[in-house]
Amino acid sequence: MTGTNSSRVSRASARELIEAVVDPGSWYGWDEPVEITTDDPDYRADLERARERTGLDESVITGEGRIEGRRVALVACEFRFLAGSIGVAAGERLVRAVERATAERLPLLAAPASGGTRMQEGTVAFLQMVKVAAAITDHKAAGLPYLVHLRHPTTGGVLASWGSLGHVTAAEPGALIGFMGPRVHEALYGEEFPPGVQNAENLMNHGLIDAVLPLSRLSGVAARVLRVLCAGGPVSGPAASAGPAGASGAADLAGPATSVGSAGLSGAASVSGAADLAGPAASAGPVASAGPVASAGPAASAGPAGLSGAAGVSGAADPAGPAASAGPAAPAGVSAAPASAPIPGPPAAGPRVPGAEESIRASRRAERPGVRDLLRVAAEDVSPLSGTGAGEHDPGLLLALARVGGTPCVVLGHNRRSVRKDGTADGPGEGQALGPAGLRTARRGMRIAAELGLPLLTVIDTAGAALSREAEEGGLAGEIARCLADMVTLPAPTLCLLLGQGAGGAALALLPADRIVAARHAWLSPLPPEGASAILHRTTERAYEVAARQGVRSADLLAQGIVDRIVEEDAAEHENGTGDGTRDGIGTEDEIGTGTQDENGAGSASPAVVSQGEGTPHSGSGSRSGSGSRGERAPRSEGASRVGDASRVGDASRVGGAPLTPDASHAPDAFLSRLGRLLGAELAALRAQDPDERLAARRVRHRRIGLPR
Repeated sequence: MTGTNSSRVSRASARELIEAVVDPGSWYGWDEPVEITTDDPDYRADLERARERTGLDESVITGEGRIEGRRVALVACEFRFLAGSIGVAAGERLVRAVERATAERLPLLAAPASGGTRMQEGTVAFLQMVKVAAAITDHKAAGLPYLVHLRHPTTGGVLASWGSLGHVTAAEPGALIGFMGPRVHEALYGEEFPPGVQNAENLMNHGLIDAVLPLSRLSGVAARVLRVLCAGGPVSGPAASAGPAGASGAADLAGPATSVGSAGLSGAASVSGAADLAGPAASAGPVASAGPVASAGPAASAGPAGLSGAAGVSGAADPAGPAASAGPAAPAGVSAAPASAPIPGPPAAGPRVPGAEESIRASRRAERPGVRDLLRVAAEDVSPLSGTGAGEHDPGLLLALARVGGTPCVVLGHNRRSVRKDGTADGPGEGQALGPAGLRTARRGMRIAAELGLPLLTVIDTAGAALSREAEEGGLAGEIARCLADMVTLPAPTLCLLLGQGAGGAALALLPADRIVAARHAWLSPLPPEGASAILHRTTERAYEVAARQGVRSADLLAQGIVDRIVEEDAAEHENGTGDGTRDGIGTEDEIGTGTQDENGAGSASPAVVSQGEGTPHSGSGSRSGSGSRGERAPRSEGASRVGDASRVGDASRVGGAPLTPDASHAPDAFLSRLGRLLGAELAALRAQDPDERLAARRVRHRRIGLPR
């Protein structure tokens, strides 16, 4: 946060930090040289300038040294290298370092200073946070300490993943630490973030970090903590073997990185006091099995330097990408990646692939169906659960037990409807921001699935996480990180449905799964497009242009192997439903209402949307009941932009003069019925798989994000 505190921060370079922490002469680098592979001339120029300015080839340095004689692995960001942002190459370097530390049973000290994931590389860079978090989870599951020192500034996806998973976490005095950086917040909302919130001292006062430590004290405190956490272990070990020359220009960086396996994470301790640091906090949620995995999984298509402009997929036929595991045959209207069992693909002259702008606009339509509509149409025996079970509730997250497509499961979904003061649904258009309590509710659902062996279905449809003082001080970034850890290591079968908007950390928290299915107009992005445009161009007016370059569309995600199937939203593909024409629906969280289908069981073209408060259906045409006035203003989300037309729904039939690809809002019940049958079949197939093989395949799936196939 803010100017007064930030001015006190020295902002030491990564090299200076390493020299201050490790014993003199003990540093040994692990980094291999990284080539620039991007075809984007502007991004290439940015990388070349960053290399010349810093003497480094990427934004992170990794290696080992000794702290009071003890071998310790270190990873540190260099903020002067493109704001310490993490792209594919930096993410892979981090993972290899964590895996090597795990294999050699070394404690790990991380010192991030980063603006988050690298916008020039788009969604595939965003997903590096999954695999870094997974590697740290395995490191911790192996009984090895993980210490974090947050430097000025640490924001975005870095804070919401490996920056928030330490057994013990400190920060430098005055450091800006927050989920969203001040510049993006001001660009989106036209006002500064409340002062005094996003700084180290405030976060320590709220129990989110354990200490505020200047660099001069970091080595001594780390040594004291490790004397406790490494009790019984060797103080010194064999010297690292010599290796080839390391990263270009880095001080004493040498030796190849050894690839081991993938992993996960847990939570940070909350210890009061700036100096007296206690031992690690017990991690909540399911425990991961440690060790490398050697089964096949999908790989993203981007190389070490990332996407930046090359990720758009064009053409009539859907691109195919590898599937993580074999699944049931896709019903009509589903584009599928090839799996070990044959899956019918789209016809040769397949559906038109919409552009990024078209899909983003479609996903934001007020009448587009959400998770509650999915349960109303496609689920039976629905039992909503309320909150965390420990005194917290967040309307942005729906948790329920249900049978979806006939398969019993736990459902976690973003509740895209806004809520008025009287508690009734205000329509799904603006989105309900997701806060820390919602993510803690999600983790409750994950625990239920793990304890009972039920499949977990996550539904992503969010304009972004809550952006407020309460969210920051409530530990939003840490809860995203712990959700990532739990999802990667969860023993239960997991299926993710990308149903609509997939903006930022709120989407990423529910993404890591055994299988991922996407609706045609769904998308996934590191930030709302307006925020990414503000970072890259200091204006929100180029939001759709940036989104297209970042590869956010379902077609791009399928091509990269991130998504396994795309479900078309054209109602003409649907089949008649079965059953008696009625299904249990969602009313309030305390009772179950009744949704009614047409006589064929497929639903009418205009869906009945059950209100959140009273379970009373109203038209899904986009009109809102009541006067539309609001009481207390809901927390803003990452996507609730007030700037320009980029965040508003345009012409309902055309974008840029081109006809729209059919979207789910035109005949929602038909689409949801077909989608429900697919989800049920996928859940049943995952449940039938060998648990160890399925978990191993999931780990490899996420480990290979961004690697060449």
